[in-house]
Amino acid sequence: MQIPIYTVDAFTNRAFSGNPAAVCLLENDLDEDLHQKIATEMNLSETAFIRKLNPGDDFTRSSRFGLRWFTPASEIPLCGHATLASAAVLFHVQKNTNSVLTFVTLSGELKARQAEDHIVLDLPHYLAYPQALQEVQELLKVAVGDLIVQDVRYSPDTKNLLVCLSDTYERSVLEELQVRAQNLLSAEKTGKVKGLILTLKADSSGKHKGHDFYSRYFAPWYGVLEDPVCGSAHAVLSTYWSEQLGKKEMLAYQCSRRGGELKISLRNDGRVDIAGHTVIVLKGNLIF
Repeated sequence: MQIPIYTVDAFTNRAFSGNPAAVCLLENDLDEDLHQKIATEMNLSETAFIRKLNPGDDFTRSSRFGLRWFTPASEIPLCGHATLASAAVLFHVQKNTNSVLTFVTLSGELKARQAEDHIVLDLPHYLAYPQALQEVQELLKVAVGDLIVQDVRYSPDTKNLLVCLSDTYERSVLEELQVRAQNLLSAEKTGKVKGLILTLKADSSGKHKGHDFYSRYFAPWYGVLEDPVCGSAHAVLSTYWSEQLGKKEMLAYQCSRRGGELKISLRNDGRVDIAGHTVIVLKGNLIF
């Protein structure tokens, strides 16, 4: 069997930065266990599988596809950067003729459209609620040490814990923070956290002008120690920072080692548009 596969760097316009995802185009149904085996083989934070919904569908002409995402350890319900990568393969490699693509996923229908030189994802946005500190104290200690924590929220829809550091810190504090992500597993005592978002308000007067907030994201519960740029985490961050900053249009920067930029537009219908650039860095075939 041969399966076309691509590696796409998402939320960046430069190769070897942003967040890499593998994207597989499935002409036919794939044995269930092979999805996970391929994702483990690729060993990227996400491997996406695009499938045809009907026998007569075509990757160039059809506008609706099935989409699933797998980490090296398990299937997940939502992945923004691998959705962006999937849309890039259909638009830029398959030369799909539609202006909007619809993906049928575990998180419902997600849409992607081309806009100028980037791709816009239509994602659900999620609320995060105040979290009792004593329940996550050990987790916070492992994650941020003695840094001052300004706010802690929990998103039940995504099982993400959002930790906002003090406004007094600069971006470099977040960038240089050494998080031993594997240790988060034993420090998490509630059984409800599956992802940790660390975030910080941007300093508009600093050398990194133009961004509204920064973040880093850790998901060892899914086998991903640090996700370089996480679209689904920004479905939580968008509502949080919109509330904090009093604005619906924001520019975010995820300051992992690779780094990536996300353009956010919060809508009034419970959805958020998250836009980013992509670079396709590898084309090939899986053969087995």
